[in-house]
Amino acid sequence: MKQRYYSLDVFRGATVALMIMVNNPGTWSSMFTPLKHAPWHGCTPTDLVFPFFLFAVGNAMSFVIPRMQDAGDGVFWKKVIKRTILIFLIGLGLNWFPFVQWGDAGLQFREWVSSADPNKGVRIFGVLQRIAVAYFFASVLAYYFRPRTLIYISAFILLSYWGLCIFLGTGDPYSLEGWFGTVYDKQILGIAHMYKGEGVPFDPEGLMSTIPAVVQVVFGYLAGTFIKNQGQVDWLWTKVPQSNESHFKLLSGLFVTGFILVVLGWIWSLGFPINKKIWSSSYVLYTTGLGVMTIGGMIWYIEVQGVKNKLTRFFDVFGKNPLFIFVLSGLLPKATALIRIPNGVGESGQALFTTPFSWFYKNVCAQIPGPTELGSFVYSLCFLGIMWVICYWLDQKKIYVKV
Repeated sequence: MKQRYYSLDVFRGATVALMIMVNNPGTWSSMFTPLKHAPWHGCTPTDLVFPFFLFAVGNAMSFVIPRMQDAGDGVFWKKVIKRTILIFLIGLGLNWFPFVQWGDAGLQFREWVSSADPNKGVRIFGVLQRIAVAYFFASVLAYYFRPRTLIYISAFILLSYWGLCIFLGTGDPYSLEGWFGTVYDKQILGIAHMYKGEGVPFDPEGLMSTIPAVVQVVFGYLAGTFIKNQGQVDWLWTKVPQSNESHFKLLSGLFVTGFILVVLGWIWSLGFPINKKIWSSSYVLYTTGLGVMTIGGMIWYIEVQGVKNKLTRFFDVFGKNPLFIFVLSGLLPKATALIRIPNGVGESGQALFTTPFSWFYKNVCAQIPGPTELGSFVYSLCFLGIMWVICYWLDQKKIYVKV
């Protein structure tokens, strides 16, 4: 029987916890720099969270794909298609939720495309939608191809994406204005259904930038396979010195591979900048390398040193219901935003309102002495604490929501 690595559960849980924390600040205008995304090129700690989650999805696939291969094509396609559609629809529903919004005439239905402005509507893509699409294509590749072939396919995809950026881009092909993917997102998705947080229609989880994200999941699958086999594979490292330490080959393989990927990502960034928003190929290599070394460190700390404490337990419960708690962390603020708390009167005499979470931030967290970033960060921790309590209760009741 293959060894079960508790560290993979902790890695997945820690990634989900960080996603929840960085997505829920007290105010977006006051955040500590490490909790912000890079303005465009570059990579902050926050920019590692999403690729680490895709990487964790691939890790989990390494335990499931062999069972599907034994069950046959019919079982594989049924399960993968069903899961892909469910995750995508949940993400779309999260974007549309709570389906109503406050207007001049009270609560009004939130239209798929606004009748008042045809350029406004419900965003189609997002985090869960990218996870769904990347999971689907990575699963197909992992199911039908051997690990060594997957490495070649991944290299081809990353190089091809680079070529698309160069030959289809305009001006600076790696800039917001020159990146080629926005043209296709506008044509296929429509401006009304795209993200506009950059001030213009541009979707950081759009169709074209999802292509290299598939490789992130494939790399996670390869790493998971390597870990599951405890480093005993012939498709990565074939000449690793023998050692009496049972984890020597595994850990050396992980740390060396991670280091090589980080270096390759950095070298590639000299010509293809590390950029999360267009999910550049150098970004895939760089973040995957850091993910591989992070998992290697966790295996050494948790499995080899035998450390299981309150910190590992804290993150572990998030890993038991990762998708459910991530979705809930998005639903809860939106649902409570329908509750309006009187908040004075505006300059023109109109009544002003706030929401329960905004009230808590302004009247509790924002009152903490120190920089405004501290209050915003404390709010994030409080929100994360609420999510942890829910995860802990579900774990105690042995309730695990699977998709």
